[in-house]
Amino acid sequence: MSQPPAETPAAPDKGGDDLATLAKGGRTNTMGFVVRLIARIPFLVIATRLYGAESLGRFASALVLIEIVALICSLGEKRGLAQRLSEGAGDDRSAETNLVYDGILLALGYSAVAALILLIFPEPMFPNGMNSDWDIWLVATIPAFAITEILLAAQAYRFDIATTVRARAVVEPWTISIGAGVFFFLPGTRESGLALAFIASIYAGLLTALWPFLRTYGLPKDWQPQARAMLAMSSRAFPLVGADAIERGTRLLDIFILGLFAPPQAVGIYYAAQQIASLPQKLKTSFEPILSPVITKNLRIGNMEAIAAQVRQVGFWIIAVQLGIALVLGVPGEAVMGLWGPDYVAGTAALAFLLAAEVVASMAVVSESVLVYIARKRNLAISVGIIALQAGLTVALILAARNAGLGAGYEAAGAAGALMLALAASSLVKALLLSRLLDARVTSWRWALVYAAAAAVVVGQLFTYLPEWVELLVGIPAVLGTYALVIWRRGFDENDKVLFRKKVVPEPERPPA
Repeated sequence: MSQPPAETPAAPDKGGDDLATLAKGGRTNTMGFVVRLIARIPFLVIATRLYGAESLGRFASALVLIEIVALICSLGEKRGLAQRLSEGAGDDRSAETNLVYDGILLALGYSAVAALILLIFPEPMFPNGMNSDWDIWLVATIPAFAITEILLAAQAYRFDIATTVRARAVVEPWTISIGAGVFFFLPGTRESGLALAFIASIYAGLLTALWPFLRTYGLPKDWQPQARAMLAMSSRAFPLVGADAIERGTRLLDIFILGLFAPPQAVGIYYAAQQIASLPQKLKTSFEPILSPVITKNLRIGNMEAIAAQVRQVGFWIIAVQLGIALVLGVPGEAVMGLWGPDYVAGTAALAFLLAAEVVASMAVVSESVLVYIARKRNLAISVGIIALQAGLTVALILAARNAGLGAGYEAAGAAGALMLALAASSLVKALLLSRLLDARVTSWRWALVYAAAAAVVVGQLFTYLPEWVELLVGIPAVLGTYALVIWRRGFDENDKVLFRKKVVPEPERPPA
């Protein structure tokens, strides 16, 4: 018996729906990156010009432990929540709500314990000392940060990425920028301005995420948390927590080691460079919430080829955009770092290495978005090995710069170079593992990336011979325009161009009568 005609287009349409979802999320996150870039610049100007490299370095060292602990307390829900909801709730919206509140309650418990421990033993947060007594209250951001992660993951499960953009790319960066300026000029808060501004920004982000969450999910109904289920949830979350903590730790370990082996000025220079270079990282990781529901859906039906195709597609989008950002910020690197003051020009090499690190890390992040579901323990083991490699390289390169009598800028460059090498190794190993598990190609490399980058570098180098204001105001758009033109014509096929179209899924043809 032949199949009904209406069933024939089902598979293609489903794949088109996935591409539409990923493209919509990609457009939203690209817009969020631009907004975040604009919002982050005032904070960097205020922090570097008003507070100085030493105060900025102490603040950066304190944030290392705060962010890692908060990420651990969120129990990997940024990616794990999508799977829990897919498997445990079905189509029951009330059950979905209760599952989310299970995660919130557990995160609150862990956050309270962690904050109390750091409040009693704050020394690990401040290897270079404190700017003021108010700095200790940075521990208050741990529960807010963890809960915000869960709320945003819950919204992403309903394909609401706009809330993530509002919270992370608009409210948080503008709050810390405005707060840092206001607290600097208020009597009694000048020394503590960076810490107070950060606390304000994290709680502003929490409120921004909470309002749409309550409208979407509401309050729990017939909710009865059980200790045994909570314990099982904690146990299951361990590989995800480890992967998230290590992935974030690779971006923070260098600051922690610099705080131990280098003066606060070197940490401040490195932090300023990292804040610029980490903007591409935000673009990359912000794809994860929209990618997770698509991956978990295809895992449920065993469509491994579709997952490999999604990894290749999203991986290329991320690499193409990130490489363009790296060129825009890296080619005029001295002029960009000079915006924060003459002391920060020494961080130009560190900026170049950090931007390169974010590009080479793209494949690791996209591969890991699948590995955390199908090979959690192996992914965790690889991540542990990579962070150990990074730690060894960082210490070795910092000590080499110190023993050679080089300045703080070279010590910062050593830490950045170690990060780049470690992330390159991570991308290679994780992509090979994922390709073997899916039995399909997952790499996103295309030679058009080389052609576009080469053309952009040539144009950018010409502008380095001109005054800095011309290099920044005219050179940056010229570099971006050259790269975009070449990559669009030589690198983007029709599927790639979907990222820039609002209507990406054609209407299915009606079967003939």
